[in-house]
Amino acid sequence: MAESGEGLGTVPEHERILQEIQSTDTACVGPTLRSVYDDQPNAHKKFMEKLDACIRNHDKEIEKMCNFHHQGFVDAITELLKVRTDAEKLKVQVTDTNRRFQDAGKEVIVQTEDIIRCRIQQRNITTVVEKLQLCLPVLEMYSKLKEQMSAKRYYSALKTMEQLENVYFPRVSQYRFCQLMIENLPKLREDIKEVSMSDLKDFLESIRKHSDKIGETAMKQAQQQKIFSVTLQKRNNVKFGKNIYINNRSPDERNKTVLKHAFEEEDENEEEVLTVQDLVDFSPVYRCLHIYSVLGDEETFENYYRKQRKKQARLVLQPQSNMHETVDGYRRYFTQIVGFFVVEDHILHVTQGLVTRAYTDELWNMALSKIIAVLRAHSSYCTDPDLVLELKNLIVIFADTLQGYGFPVNRLFDLLFEIRDQYNETLLKKWAGVFRDIFEEDNYSPIPIVNEEEYKVIISKFPFQDSDLEKQSFPKKLPMSQSVPHIYIQVKEFIYASLKFSESLHRSSTEIDDMLRKSTNLLLTRTLSSCLLNLIRKPHIGLTELVQIIINTTHLEQACKYLEDFITNITNISQETVHTTRLYGLSTFKDARHAAEGEIYTKLNQKIDEFVQLADYDWTMSEPDGRASGYLMDLINFLRSIFQVFTHLPGKVAQTACMSACQHLSTSLMQMLLDSELKQISMGAVQQFNLDVIQCELFASSEPVPGFQGDTLQLAFIDLRQLLDLFMVWDWSTYLADYGQPASKYLRVNPNTALTLLEKMKDTSKKNNIFAQFRKNDRDKQKLIETVVKQLRSLVNGMSQHT
Repeated sequence: MAESGEGLGTVPEHERILQEIQSTDTACVGPTLRSVYDDQPNAHKKFMEKLDACIRNHDKEIEKMCNFHHQGFVDAITELLKVRTDAEKLKVQVTDTNRRFQDAGKEVIVQTEDIIRCRIQQRNITTVVEKLQLCLPVLEMYSKLKEQMSAKRYYSALKTMEQLENVYFPRVSQYRFCQLMIENLPKLREDIKEVSMSDLKDFLESIRKHSDKIGETAMKQAQQQKIFSVTLQKRNNVKFGKNIYINNRSPDERNKTVLKHAFEEEDENEEEVLTVQDLVDFSPVYRCLHIYSVLGDEETFENYYRKQRKKQARLVLQPQSNMHETVDGYRRYFTQIVGFFVVEDHILHVTQGLVTRAYTDELWNMALSKIIAVLRAHSSYCTDPDLVLELKNLIVIFADTLQGYGFPVNRLFDLLFEIRDQYNETLLKKWAGVFRDIFEEDNYSPIPIVNEEEYKVIISKFPFQDSDLEKQSFPKKLPMSQSVPHIYIQVKEFIYASLKFSESLHRSSTEIDDMLRKSTNLLLTRTLSSCLLNLIRKPHIGLTELVQIIINTTHLEQACKYLEDFITNITNISQETVHTTRLYGLSTFKDARHAAEGEIYTKLNQKIDEFVQLADYDWTMSEPDGRASGYLMDLINFLRSIFQVFTHLPGKVAQTACMSACQHLSTSLMQMLLDSELKQISMGAVQQFNLDVIQCELFASSEPVPGFQGDTLQLAFIDLRQLLDLFMVWDWSTYLADYGQPASKYLRVNPNTALTLLEKMKDTSKKNNIFAQFRKNDRDKQKLIETVVKQLRSLVNGMSQHT
């Protein structure tokens, strides 16, 4: 049942396939037959059986058809056989007739064809000539275009394209070659734009690499022009008496001669002078500008050019990190910037609209702000004044160069004033080291002069005048030490160095004079003054050295007027000018001298303290030694020798030092008596102390320093003298009775001081006099001391209550 079912399903399918095979094209039989093999198993066998049955059916139908038409076919064959003979005869006749006709018209046909061919050729020639007359100019122009493209004459090629499009192509637009040419023109234009833009990019790259060379050349030209102008001005200012040959001529002849010499010098260097056109080929810019102008895309070109140049400007303005280390770094930076703006200035003047004055001004203002920021930042790292000076010269040349091209440079000269302050600071630091070295090398002794030659050498370096010293014979000594002429020379060198920066700043002589005086004042009031003060405070500087320093400052102060004359001679500005700044040497050296004097007083007091510390009193001695203490005699001898040195000082200084020493000695001795650690003191110790004070008074009365009036110096010990007299004569009744009276004999004795000393003697009296109660005099003295102590205490208490 399964097989019969399967057979019933496949028979209609095989019939359909047989129908498709019979009805479709043989090319489509393959897919139909493939479906037989793709069907169920054993389908092929069944299909072959079905196919054989179909073939047998067709064979039977063909056989029936042939049997049905066989008689008619036989009759037709018979009729055809009858007609064949007539047909062969007709064929022979027709063939013969045709041959005769062909032979007869063969010549006519040949002649007719020749005529036709000639007419066609004639017409075609005329047409070709006409069309060629239209096409030849087009082809010639197109050929010319190709030649221009090959020769890179792009601007001319664009003009040729315009002629082709506007004049020639419309005449032959119907031809295919014309359409090809028309279609090719936009591509050629784009090629021209790309090539010209490529040339422009190459130009921009080249100009970036050669900016430093362009800038160097431009700066060199500006410097030569400035030198030429300065030379011409100097020659015009030459006094007539210095050149007899010129002096004998008229003013016009003299001017012509000066100009001739100047121009001859300029002609000698003319061969080396190159212009920006000599260094740079600007043709790519011109070509690109013309090409974009012709193409109507000039704005795109301008925007691209300006954008690229702004990018290059930012690169040029970017400094190297170590630019401040050498002057070459600054020089490369400046030459690149100058080269950039020289090119832009050239483009501004030789092209119309590519760059404008507003554009260059905007670019320059941007660049100027960056330049000032860079120079301000990098110059702050410069500690070498020579490098700062070279930087200033470069900035001046840089500014003069760009100013010659019409760029405003006032801000650069304002920056130079900032750098000038920094330059002065570096000079001050440098000269501070110079002054320190001079002070270190000085021996702080008067300069010995052996002969006239040495004296002239010193006088040529330092303006020293002393009529009394000039009268002395050699050898002799100048009062100052070696540091004085060296300091004076170095101050002049500083003025020269400061002047170098002030040159070429386009400032008047008055302003330069003012700059020099202010910088010199800074040197004196800050640098030299600081070095002097540091020198004075150094521990190894003794009293002798301090005395010499005071003498040195006196002569340096006197030399300040010569420094003012020196500046006046340099700047040619009279000191009587209202706004002329004066040098502050007087106050500078006066302050240093006062500091040295104060240091003398301090060191002198320190020496006195050192001697006083050697004192070794036996405060309980019963009898004095009969002579002054050894430490005090050594101290007095020391003071005598020191005050002998002070004779070279101004009298007031020596007197003040002597008075200060005596007062300090008196105060030290008084403090020794009143020392809280000193608990007991005997009358013998007081007598011994009195001997020492007497020696001090004798020293004061011996006038160790001349100039004191009367007993002024002895008054330094008046407090001690009255106190010791009170204890030596034991005149307490007079003291207590006259206390507070202006005419009191012991006016300088303070009750508190007397009480302190008396209590120390009271304690000593109790301990040393064991048997005092058995001696009436001792008992009376003890009672007197106690009574005086009570009275002094009541006096002191009354004073404190009153206060």
